Amino acid sequence: MNYTLHQLHIFLKISELQSITKASEALHLSQPAVSIQLKNFQDQFPIPLTEVVGRQLYITDFGMEIAGAAEKILNEVYAINYKTLAYKGQLSGRLKISIVSTGKYVMPYFLSAFIKQNDGVDLTMDVTNKSGVVESLDLNEVDFALVSVMPKKLKVNKIPLMKNKLFFVSSGKLGLKKSLSKKKLFEETPLIYREHGSATRNAMETFIAKHNYSARKKMELTSNEAVKQAVISGLGCSIMPLIGIRNELNNKDLQIIPMKGLPISTEWNLIWLKSKKLSPAALAYIEFLNKEKEHIINEKFSWINAF
Repeated sequence: MNYTLHQLHIFLKISELQSITKASEALHLSQPAVSIQLKNFQDQFPIPLTEVVGRQLYITDFGMEIAGAAEKILNEVYAINYKTLAYKGQLSGRLKISIVSTGKYVMPYFLSAFIKQNDGVDLTMDVTNKSGVVESLDLNEVDFALVSVMPKKLKVNKIPLMKNKLFFVSSGKLGLKKSLSKKKLFEETPLIYREHGSATRNAMETFIAKHNYSARKKMELTSNEAVKQAVISGLGCSIMPLIGIRNELNNKDLQIIPMKGLPISTEWNLIWLKSKKLSPAALAYIEFLNKEKEHIINEKFSWINAF
């Protein structure tokens, strides 16, 4: 057998995501390139690793066994690399972080300098919704999680990072009058929601229920970017985090509609399980954040104070 570490890495990602398309996106490779590597890997085994039922890809029982072995092999390779760096006196290891989708506008700025300062530290950052983030933390699959709503059932430590403000927004071209009755605004304008399990959706539903508004029509989309583009196009309005719409507000593609009770203000927190035995890289990152977070906020996010 002549399978490569690259093929092991690709097959492991396919087995995790149950999709060649999603694996190619996660690995930043073309779909044909991933498909070719999967075929080359499969050709080295007499038993199928995958099967397609309908249009859905499934990993066979044998394939799951191979995926488990692939993970162990890759972890050993990482360990060799990290030990080499450690002997050279460099901080090494992997940081695994799970973040809610709107956190992608926040977390990279709190990671950039640390990763640049520590070449031996590899970063894995999974972007999903609140439910997925909490689950990955609970299953001890990640070192840290970024959330705007603290999980109630987990015992965690936290580092507060920055405020998260949510406003009612509409398309800049929709021509909604800011003086329009808020009740009419909700009754006459379609509302665009995030999917169930999203912290943004929970905040939006809580606000609507608290003020006894009734939505005329609802649309549900599964990412913040999708909601933003739908609002810009004039499909409807939504309550959205300010952090993700700065450019659209400046370009007047979106407008904030002032409303009593808004903005909803929460706080971004980096959290980790109290029972978690943190790696040297994770401990170093906590130290970095405690030292540098205020500087990062002032340098990268001072614009938020204008809203």
